[in-house]
Amino acid sequence: MSLYKAETRRLVKRRFTKLFVFCGLLVLAAVAAGVFLTNHKASPEIIARATAEAQENYQRSVVETDRIIQECQAAQGTAQATNFPPNCEITPPQQSDFDPRWYMPPTFDFRESFPEMITTFAAVLALVAYIVGASFVGAEWSSGGMMNLLLWRPRRMQVLGTKLAVLLAGMTGLTVVVGALWTAGFYLIAQTRGSVDSMTAGAWQSFGLMELRALVLVLLAGALGFGLASIGRHTATALGVAIGVIVVLQFGLLAVLGMANVKFPEVYLAPFWIYAWLNKEYVSQDYTSCDVSPSGGCLPETLTITWQLAGGAMAVLFALIVGGAMWTMRKRDIT
Repeated sequence: MSLYKAETRRLVKRRFTKLFVFCGLLVLAAVAAGVFLTNHKASPEIIARATAEAQENYQRSVVETDRIIQECQAAQGTAQATNFPPNCEITPPQQSDFDPRWYMPPTFDFRESFPEMITTFAAVLALVAYIVGASFVGAEWSSGGMMNLLLWRPRRMQVLGTKLAVLLAGMTGLTVVVGALWTAGFYLIAQTRGSVDSMTAGAWQSFGLMELRALVLVLLAGALGFGLASIGRHTATALGVAIGVIVVLQFGLLAVLGMANVKFPEVYLAPFWIYAWLNKEYVSQDYTSCDVSPSGGCLPETLTITWQLAGGAMAVLFALIVGGAMWTMRKRDIT
């Protein structure tokens, strides 16, 4: 049996892999079920009911406004006049202020809402990939399996590289299959509980590219977990780094940056870079440096993180962690 086939069998047969893949799929299924149950299709009956409710609230607001204007006019020349605007300048409500859509139950518009579902899908599978990748190589180091494997195939770089290739191939297959089912499932949800009327060829292309970037994010997460566990030679190393980054570096750094009034604190936080990668850009605004516009509004200074910039940062992170794992595999003793 070839090394690649042996590692593929080991990855697929591991109970830890099956457990976390199952947990990830269970979370995604719960999200899809929640969206299905909380959204409703805009049927003619629902539209009519919402229109009637909007009209009723409009009429009620008109009556209430007329009453306040009459009270204001009656209070002129008395001490109570200060409770009302000068000259009773009260703007009556407009019909457009009562949009029937605001009185309708939530409806799942595929074009508007599906990008958020892709982000959720990417986050869940990236977490699964990170943990599975860390365990896949970490368990080999902590159990002595890596040393035994190198006795059979004494080529360090080939062994570690093959393990990484198997992990990335497995996560690619899982992400593509689950992603296709995820897209089809939410398209059906939109057909039954929302709308797909606004979908165009350009929208489908945009979703396809976003899902491709989600795949890259999942593979990066798997590679980082794999690399960190290999450097530390234990699964706990990767998990400890993840906890440290999330709890200490992210929340702690955010608090420090806030107290220091640092401009654009989001630039130092990983979630915003991930958002920029998936959604093509993230615009950070600094409201402490407002420039007053001719219309009198505030024009804050902005800084944009593009998906190209985020992708470059991800590539550097991949090179550092995976490169470090390969370097330690080659230089350190296998004991």
